Amino acid sequence: MQVDELILPRWIIPIEPQGLVLEDHALAIQDGRIEALLPTAEARLRYRPLKETVLATHVLTPGLVNVHTHAAMTLLRGIGDDLPLHTWLRERIWPIEQALLSREFVLDGTRLACLEMMQGGVTCFSDMYFFPDAAAQAALELGMRACLGITVIDFPTAWASDADDYLQRGLAVRDARRDDPLLSFCLAPHAPYTVGDATLAQMATLSEQLNIPVHIHLHETETEISQEIARSGQRPIERLLSLGLVGPQLLAVHCVHLLPTEVELFAECGVSLAHCPSSNLKLGSGIAPIARCLDAGVRIGLGTDGAASNNRLDMMTEMRLAALLAKGASARPEVFGAHEVLRAATLNGAQALGLEKRIGSLEVGKEADLTAFDLGSLECQPCFDPASHLVFVAGRSHVTDVWIRGKSVVQMRQFVGEAVRQAASEGASAVSLWQNRMELRFASLR
Repeated sequence: MQVDELILPRWIIPIEPQGLVLEDHALAIQDGRIEALLPTAEARLRYRPLKETVLATHVLTPGLVNVHTHAAMTLLRGIGDDLPLHTWLRERIWPIEQALLSREFVLDGTRLACLEMMQGGVTCFSDMYFFPDAAAQAALELGMRACLGITVIDFPTAWASDADDYLQRGLAVRDARRDDPLLSFCLAPHAPYTVGDATLAQMATLSEQLNIPVHIHLHETETEISQEIARSGQRPIERLLSLGLVGPQLLAVHCVHLLPTEVELFAECGVSLAHCPSSNLKLGSGIAPIARCLDAGVRIGLGTDGAASNNRLDMMTEMRLAALLAKGASARPEVFGAHEVLRAATLNGAQALGLEKRIGSLEVGKEADLTAFDLGSLECQPCFDPASHLVFVAGRSHVTDVWIRGKSVVQMRQFVGEAVRQAASEGASAVSLWQNRMELRFASLR
């Protein structure tokens, strides 16, 4: 049988079933999907590939899924260091966005973010930002998979004037792009402290009607919680529960400050938690109770947050840091082992976005979103366990090859295709322009 491509790595970690590492196996791709995963000798007898890719020192995994970022904010990288969240937002980010936010800003920033993530093995990202039509254009230009947020916040921006306007504009983008195989959508109220009850209740209804996730910052800081208690007498999670938002459709971002009862509530209701350890640490927000969440059975996905608060879109760093923080904070070295972390960075993220039937694990019939890591270099020797090496040894510089929907987008650390290379070149020019504008605006805030 003829297939489009046969990939022959040293190891394959399919994620499902968890803990499995395959050696001397091959993966066949046909029409953008995984045709087969089988022993190499059998694959060579069964298939006649149009292209054969031998990766003798590599481990092949599903593509990484970044469940929370603000892609366009890559243009704000390093603009607000060393500030707590609410100061960072009010004195840096929101004033700069008010001055510079535009469709062009989002297009250029998202292009830059997509290129950075693709080179780091990310094949799908969940975005929360304005001008989702521009983010969609950037992702499609580069052949990247994106779950785009229909973002709502209770103050005007260059994108929309009020909550109803945000929803109408975002839903219009979804209607125009809903049939594109690389795009999906979620509702994205910014946070309980920036979105009112009526809008949150409306989004709970829309989520059920449209069968799409709700992506929201939640319990990120103690300040957020204390202010909500003073305002309404409720913790933010209690408020969301009363409005019908706490359920399997909810992707709750950060959740640094959770009571044991709230962890149990998440587990009972099937909530997914987007864990962003680097951003939480850099903003001084704290350390999320991941060990307790794992014990309770809460689904954990991993995200980078935006480059304005991280300052890199590096899922390999997030994997290692998430594992180490969970172990150290709980004083339990057995917590969040390598295979569990890899699942958080792939299949759990896909499940949180409603994409688990399409991506997240290497199973026959799923779309071929793949990442190959070279573990043959000196710093990776010896290698007794490739899963352990991916989490605790390797970095994004070890990513050599990436496929999205069966199409090669990174090959031997180089972008594939004239369109992608052109976008990278245009992105570099755009960054210089925006940096000059940013420096002028930043100087006025000092």
